[in-house]
Amino acid sequence: MTDDVVDGLIDAARDAASRAYAPYSGFHVGAALLLKDGSVVTGANVENASYGLTLCAETAAMAKIANEGWIGELVAVAIVGGRPEGDALLGRDPVHPCGRCRQILNEAAEQSSTDIDVHCASGDGSTVASYKLSELLPHSFGPKDLGVVNK
Repeated sequence: MTDDVVDGLIDAARDAASRAYAPYSGFHVGAALLLKDGSVVTGANVENASYGLTLCAETAAMAKIANEGWIGELVAVAIVGGRPEGDALLGRDPVHPCGRCRQILNEAAEQSSTDIDVHCASGDGSTVASYKLSELLPHSFGPKDLGVVNK
């Protein structure tokens, strides 16, 4: 994957973060999912007064691709997060997917038979950490464990 593709994916995640609904934490997160055909699907976190009902950005984006029948098309994901200030997103540390989101991403990775690239970026754009999903979720449990692959 070229640097330009990664940069574009991170930019799409940053743009998605600008549309987050985060009235309680004030922390905006955006995710951008790259599909095999080169298209990008985004999502932003959606908080709820009943905190357990909050959706992470990655979950929101994954729901979109699942609803379109593209669950097996995932190649890479970028995640950006921070606190908004004007048009900027603040934060110097890369934002990583939570455990729940790692598991949700794993479902798509197994369905696409790909160890997806995960690019975690800081809100201010100063830091990017890149991984394979298998590094972030070693010894994962997924469709393969239930005898279900590539539906």
